[in-house]
Amino acid sequence: MFTKAIVRTPSSSMINGLTEANLGAPDYALALQQHADYIAALKECGLEVTILPSLDAYPDACFVEDTALLTPHCAILTRPGAISRRGEVDHIAAAVHEHYDNVYRLSDAGHLEAGDVMMVGRHFYIGLSERTDMVGAEELIAMLEKHAMSGSVVNMSDMLHLKTGINYLENNQMLAFGEMLAHPDFAAFSRTAIAPEESYAANCVWINGTVLVPKGFPKTLDAVQSLGYRTREVDVSEYQKLDGGLSCLSLRF
Repeated sequence: MFTKAIVRTPSSSMINGLTEANLGAPDYALALQQHADYIAALKECGLEVTILPSLDAYPDACFVEDTALLTPHCAILTRPGAISRRGEVDHIAAAVHEHYDNVYRLSDAGHLEAGDVMMVGRHFYIGLSERTDMVGAEELIAMLEKHAMSGSVVNMSDMLHLKTGINYLENNQMLAFGEMLAHPDFAAFSRTAIAPEESYAANCVWINGTVLVPKGFPKTLDAVQSLGYRTREVDVSEYQKLDGGLSCLSLRF
């Protein structure tokens, strides 16, 4: 169960954020409305939400997930693979320290973004991508092992982040598309296929029995509901334009 979340208000500079989506520039006013509804959804799931101020110098700073991994036993500040995002970590550190006594930080030797990290119980799957390398993954695993947790790397080639293509919904259930549908690392799980035209919606988020589903993806909504989960749709169209999904917008712990 999760009890808390950390989010960051988007800055107007988000229109200059990193993206390969080719969906046009975000509408900032609409993005703020959507962010407010996202916070409302987190609260509906029983979370106490800390809202951090916007950072004009960092267009992608609203995607706080990439800057830290918050586990039940420790917190780890990351080192983003996107060079323009590395300064965001210093700005999330204080909020993380408020909630954790055991806080680690990855060294400058490698890089890792927590969008590439998926928690399944006490085990963490770490996708190797352009944003996360083996050095960063190995450092993370060593830190997890200090607290009786474990990690393993996942080789991948088609996704921006691991959780772009696969997400755990608890109860042995995963949503997946593309290369993750038949990936051997997840053979032990029940994987529900996301329709190719709704691939963005593979990034759903389980919170205390409710699954947040991006609005506008009816096949995915039906698939999640058919698994027996409560659902809450959240419109994140303006974040999709920046390659950001539902999980990217918060740190949940």
